[in-house]
Order: sequence, then structure tokens, then C-alpha cells
Amino acid sequence: MYNFVLAFVICALAYVIGEWVSTATKAWIPSVFVTAVVLLIGYWTVLPKELVTEAGLIPFANTIGIYLLITHIGTIISLKQLIQQWKTVVICLVGLVGMIVIGYFVAPMFMDKTLVIAGLPPLTGGIVAATTMSDAAKAAGLTVASVFAIAMYCVQGFAGYPLTAICLQKEGRKLLKEYRSGAVVLTDEEKAEMANIGMTAIADESNVKKLLPKLPEKWNSPIVMLGKLGFVAWIASQLGAHTPVSGVIWALVLGIAATTIGFLESNLLNRANSYWITMFALMMYVFDGLKDCTPEMLKSIIGPMVILIIIGVIGMAITVFIVSKILKISFPLAFANGLTALYGFPCDAIITEATCNALGETEEEKSYLMSKMFPSMIVGGFVTVTITSVLIAGVFAQWL
Repeated sequence: MYNFVLAFVICALAYVIGEWVSTATKAWIPSVFVTAVVLLIGYWTVLPKELVTEAGLIPFANTIGIYLLITHIGTIISLKQLIQQWKTVVICLVGLVGMIVIGYFVAPMFMDKTLVIAGLPPLTGGIVAATTMSDAAKAAGLTVASVFAIAMYCVQGFAGYPLTAICLQKEGRKLLKEYRSGAVVLTDEEKAEMANIGMTAIADESNVKKLLPKLPEKWNSPIVMLGKLGFVAWIASQLGAHTPVSGVIWALVLGIAATTIGFLESNLLNRANSYWITMFALMMYVFDGLKDCTPEMLKSIIGPMVILIIIGVIGMAITVFIVSKILKISFPLAFANGLTALYGFPCDAIITEATCNALGETEEEKSYLMSKMFPSMIVGGFVTVTITSVLIAGVFAQWL
């Protein structure tokens, strides 16, 4: 009875359970956390290890899917908003420095230093950092350290999801209090930008003047829009292959640029009715990493892993608190930006929008919250996971 169709249904059910719990708890328990737990328990009991691959989601998600989705994110963040996020970049970099320095010098007091070296880069980022450290440890004959690096990647989100939810809830409630009291007065330009922030919002652009003329609706079918999005993503992939900057970073930047001049429509994947299937596939690709995390693996290294996560997060919290005061940024939001290191994109987008939807009572309130929190969370995820963690892993791999 089990085949690729049922595998797809099981993946969808796990995702939906996460959404239901998140909605019922008003995003205090993030959907990504619940889905991860459901799948992890499933892998330990009845679900096949290759569930996501057999559902046909992996080939799409880790190739064209990721490029389309990140280019799409560029269509909902303006160039002005990207420039405004320089403080987010500083906060994330300083937070990672705190995590690494405190972790490197304090954690060895409680655990093997080899595990500290193997585990810190995955703690600061994603799968690239984890595989880099795992391969380096394996080459050095350090089997336990190799497993530790992968396990850290698999479970770090379990610490990051709830902490981020708490931070975003606190920040969101503060922003809403100011908004509802009338202390915040938005300009027409801010309202226009606000209307287009979010993964499902589609702003009216009929009167927006851009460099390139708008394609008539009868010629601008969903496939045409996807083709244009794919073209920009292809340019990004080529730049990534021939420059030191990752292709996904180029996808974000070029997505913003192409939308600014009018080549791409804002919030394009939603206009093409393709957003959720793309996001669903990518999220399942992320959760596919849990299949290698066995109960035995967790049991053997759970102690050192918990110690390193706690010490690393404390190190990040201390440095982020200091720099947030210097830059006059709200600490809860700044800390949430730094915590994206523990899961990255697209989890940062899912958690942020779920929190805004849970807190806002009207569409205007939800859009306001998204305009204040979504851009910095997206930029934070790219700074920590996509860029910095890869560089950190390259250095740490030489130390094993």
C-alpha cells in the first residue's frame, strides 16, 4: 500500500499537525518545532528513512526549489529595507562571535574539546557547516566527533525554535501596544511597503511606476512569471559559481533588484499560485536531515550537545544584549535575529509569519508586525547560516 503518493500525504500530515498546534497555541509552540518532533519520532518508529525522497520532494527542493524561493523572498523585501538591515548584520556577526568565543573557551571545562571544535560550526549554521566538520573529523579518524557534528545540526533547532518564538512574541506584543495606542503614525509610503511584506500578502501595484513597463495581464500567466523568476535565479546561480559569494545570496539580491526595476512582480510565487508547494518541499528537505539522528546517537552525545548549546546560546545572548544597547535595537528582536543561526531559512520565515498572524487581530496589524520583524529575520538567517557559518567551518576544520 505504501508508495510515493502515500509518502507525500504523510509529509503533509506532519506539516499540518505542526500548523494546527501552532495555531492552537498562538505560535507559542512553533509549527516547525512540532513537525520536527513528529517526524523524528516517526523515523524512530514506523516511518521509512527515505520518506521525503520517496515523496518526490528532495530533487525539487534542493535544486530549483531553493533558488526560486530565495529569489521570491527578494520580491517581498525592498532595496530600502535591505539597506536598513545593516544593524541586523552587525548584531548577527557579533552574536556569532560571542557564541564561538564563549563556547570555545568555556565548554571544554565540561566536555571533550574535540567535540567543541566539531560542534561549534554546525551550531552557528546549517548543513554545509555540519558536513564540512563531519568530513574533517572522519578524515582525522574522529568517529564520535563526526557523528557529533551531524547530530548538532539535526537537533539544534529544538533549542532555537522555542527561544525564537518567545523573543518574537515579546517583541510583537510591544509593537502592537505602541501601534494600538496611536504612538506610531505611518506615512503613506510606509503603508504601501507594509502591504507587500509577508509570504501571502499581495499588494496592489496598478499605480506603481517602475523602470520597465508592466506586462499585460493576458500575457503574464503564472508560467511566464515562474519563467522570469527562474531566469533571475539562473543568473544568481551563475554568479555564485564564478564569484566568492554564494548563489543563494545573489538570488536574494537579484530578486530585490529585478523587482525594483519591474522585471519581477512583488510576491511573485504567490501571484503564480506556487508559493506553498515550494515552501512545503523545502521544509521537508530541511526535516529530512533528522532521518540520520537515531536514539542511540542522541543517547551517546546528548550531554555534551546540551552543554555546548546552552553555553553557546548564553555567549550569543551576552554579546547581542551589549550590541543591541549600543545600536539602540530591541533586545528580543536582536536575539531572535541571532538565533536564526540555529535553523536558518526557511524556518525563520515560517516562525515569524506564524507569530505575526497569531498576534495581529486585523490584516493591518499583521502587516505592521511583519514589516517590523520579517526583513530582519530573513537577513539574519542569511548572515548566520548561509554566509558566516561556512567560513567558520572552513577555519575550524583545520583544527581537528
